[in-house]
Amino acid sequence: MARGISAAPSPRCLAVPVRGKCATIIHKYESLPENKPVPDYVRRMRHEDIDRVLEIDREAFPTEWPPPNFERELDNRLACYIVACRAEAGNTPELVEAIRKSDPPEKGFAVLISRVRKLFGNNRLPNKEPSAQDDEVITGFAGFWVLVDEAHITSIATRETYRGQGIGELMLQSVIDLAAGRKARIITLEVRVSNIVAQGLYTRYGFNQVGLRRGYYTDNREDAFVMTTDSIHSAAFRAHVRELKKTYQAKWGVDRHQLTH
Repeated sequence: MARGISAAPSPRCLAVPVRGKCATIIHKYESLPENKPVPDYVRRMRHEDIDRVLEIDREAFPTEWPPPNFERELDNRLACYIVACRAEAGNTPELVEAIRKSDPPEKGFAVLISRVRKLFGNNRLPNKEPSAQDDEVITGFAGFWVLVDEAHITSIATRETYRGQGIGELMLQSVIDLAAGRKARIITLEVRVSNIVAQGLYTRYGFNQVGLRRGYYTDNREDAFVMTTDSIHSAAFRAHVRELKKTYQAKWGVDRHQLTH
């Protein structure tokens, strides 16, 4: 059952809590200004992320209890969960240069880490992807299930101190691409009727209101709008999302990366 989207604190902020799982960084590492921090990125949620994801969940959905069982969800083949991250170790020109010179995106984040390790030495970076505790801040998470040809978004939430920075939209782009990769035909979700900001984001990305679930949210019996896309494989939908991504990159920069498979 979707847990819905909590209201954002201001017109610019996207709490994007939507209650109701994913892969490799895709965009090329290009056009990065000198001395710019390592960009935000989206990756697969791991078991060691759960404590930090629960912090975001409690912050975004304080009245909705209990939280999802993420241990079980990560082992669920029908589910896909991702996290948005911001690297902690990244204000040095050497690290930015490593990103700029990294291999094409299909070779993934592991290539970037390998190149950075060569620059700094193995003592500076772990042998695996960076841990959530040491090398990155988890700024948000999202999840969806795929049932037959429908992807149903169960959660999208951004940590409060990082809202209004395009992170929720970045995760939504990733969810759309991942759902398409999992052969979903449409994407659905529920959203609180009071959450105008989130509704605006979803409408912009091609979601339409198709129903109303009365008293859907157990904390205050608020109604939920049911929203769904047309076919996410249609030429019109794909072209629309491409244009939205261009607009997003123009606003936030091309140095943000998302998952596609």
